[in-house]
Amino acid sequence: MRIAIGSDHRGCSMKDKVIRLLAEKGYAYKDFGCNKEETVDYPDIAVKVAEAIAGGEFERGFLICGTGIGMCIAANKVNGIRAAQCYDVFTAKRARMHNDAQICCLSAEDAKARIQAIVNTFLNTEFEGGRHIMRLNKIKEIEENKLH
Repeated sequence: MRIAIGSDHRGCSMKDKVIRLLAEKGYAYKDFGCNKEETVDYPDIAVKVAEAIAGGEFERGFLICGTGIGMCIAANKVNGIRAAQCYDVFTAKRARMHNDAQICCLSAEDAKARIQAIVNTFLNTEFEGGRHIMRLNKIKEIEENKLH
């Protein structure tokens, strides 16, 4: 599995922790920045990661900012992307099982103690399929402006 990862300036140190976890597990990954603590705009990083996943270059991704919320909002603007704010193991597991989320958005300020468990859960949980496929198809229709 290939992983795309990015953060804003507030998420740099957390991103480095996630990269170490990915490297320890042998995952192939690409760091889309930022790599310094100078202010950057999180939508720029979120779009790079989301477009790389939507384009098929990567299967999953992680985006990190102060709360994870801004990254999640920005990533979800890219067609075909399902980014989820994951603040614990339960939300990471459900994001994968029920929503087939490709991107896990993390809070650099809140998830420190749980980061390893959240990352491992997100990467190791498979999509259930079944009744959830119909719901994902409805999301695709919304993206294609067929439902509204």
